[in-house]
Amino acid sequence: MKHKSEGCHGRLKASIILVLTLGFIHASFSFSLQRARLSFIGSCRDPSKTNESEASRIFRCFAIKNVHKLPVNRRDTIVAMVSPAGSGGISKIIASLHTDNSFIFTILTIVSACGIAMEQQTTLGKALSAPLVTMLISLCLANVGFIPFSSPVYGLVNRFLVPLAVPLFLFDSDLKRVVRDAGSLLVAFLIGAVSTIVGTLGSFALIPMKSLGDQGWKVASALTARHIGGAINFVAVADTLNIDGGVVSAAIAADNVVVALYFAFLFYLAIPGTNDDSSDTELKPNLGRYDGTLPLSEEIALPNEKNAQSITTSTIAYSMATASCLVTVGTMLTQAMCPTLSSLVLTSLLTVASATIFPNWFQRLRSSGTAVGILFLQLFFAASGAAGSLVLVLRQAPSLIAFSALQLAIHFMVLVGLGKLFRMNSNELLLASNANVGGPTTAAAMAQAKEWQRLVLPALLVGVLGYAMATAVALSLGPMLMRLAARGFS
Repeated sequence: MKHKSEGCHGRLKASIILVLTLGFIHASFSFSLQRARLSFIGSCRDPSKTNESEASRIFRCFAIKNVHKLPVNRRDTIVAMVSPAGSGGISKIIASLHTDNSFIFTILTIVSACGIAMEQQTTLGKALSAPLVTMLISLCLANVGFIPFSSPVYGLVNRFLVPLAVPLFLFDSDLKRVVRDAGSLLVAFLIGAVSTIVGTLGSFALIPMKSLGDQGWKVASALTARHIGGAINFVAVADTLNIDGGVVSAAIAADNVVVALYFAFLFYLAIPGTNDDSSDTELKPNLGRYDGTLPLSEEIALPNEKNAQSITTSTIAYSMATASCLVTVGTMLTQAMCPTLSSLVLTSLLTVASATIFPNWFQRLRSSGTAVGILFLQLFFAASGAAGSLVLVLRQAPSLIAFSALQLAIHFMVLVGLGKLFRMNSNELLLASNANVGGPTTAAAMAQAKEWQRLVLPALLVGVLGYAMATAVALSLGPMLMRLAARGFS
């Protein structure tokens, strides 16, 4: 009875969240249509309001044009609020909030927390993932005028928090440990990385994403990083190549939809509880249900974990101090060696080298580093969503979804084909693909869910290796993609 009530409660929460999401989307569409219909907005512009924001002006015009629908006793109040004389009206309040950095940062933190909470506590959130939920909420809030499309706060997140998130995610990237403990899964993972590169080149040739213009090859490079490492690598490549914020929002949203479906496909094929040492190479369907429980922030229990330390005030402080030092040194080296390069590249390499040389120190900070890194990355997703146009996202989504789906399809076919050629374990191939596309947390969670206990730790290790190598690999692929674009593929 308890399980039944919990199931009903979960479905009720999912239904409520779904209704709220649809409500946000409906409001965004309605607002976008009103903007098109009120193209004669100049007739409502007050010449004295030279600094009036577009959102405020649209709101005032909308209210004036529709005031006749209100009861007579409320019309004067509304007109006073939005008219030029209404100095204390709603339009002025909205405009003042759009310039209030404290208010905007508060909204970003609330949206980030909502994304994590929905992923952990609702079925819908688990299916969509925390980054996608966070971006959708902030995207809708920006498109209805609640928060601005641009703000110094978004720049602060991109300039300071994202660089800190990169080393925080790499605290566990001890390469000696990866080579020592990953075993045959390491070979499968490297084949998967090569398969992703092949998938990128093939997909870009067939689907050049012309709707993105000169941003197409950059997005292809960023998605390569995403499908070898994880979201943090996508962010690093996007920052290095200066991809437009609206395009970043559309790409992450489209790719998350495809990745969620791809995870379900991998779970369908994976065989639970089989002998880890089996040499079976046949992929057989598994009718077990995929419940989507691969939360971004959930801690994975690892066997024989040494030097692990819980998250405390001291570990958070040490993690922040260590990450800040790595970012500072990485920035100095970048300015001295290659000023045109993003500092995130050398910061990543420096973190990997440090974690390999001083494994005991960084192993102590793994849990706190990952937790703080997730919070910073969530703020980035919130800021990216707020900077995006809903109309632009919907216009670009079809080509992005098609590209991402074809990229993963080619990745899977090449990986399985090479795996069969070398007679590799089918479950390890599927787990390696999960580590490529999803990262260490989703791969380790899949190994636990399928009762492949021997593969839990290797899955985590190869996923961290993906974080360590994906940015450099994707940026190295960039010139080739740019030449393909120049030859007429885009």
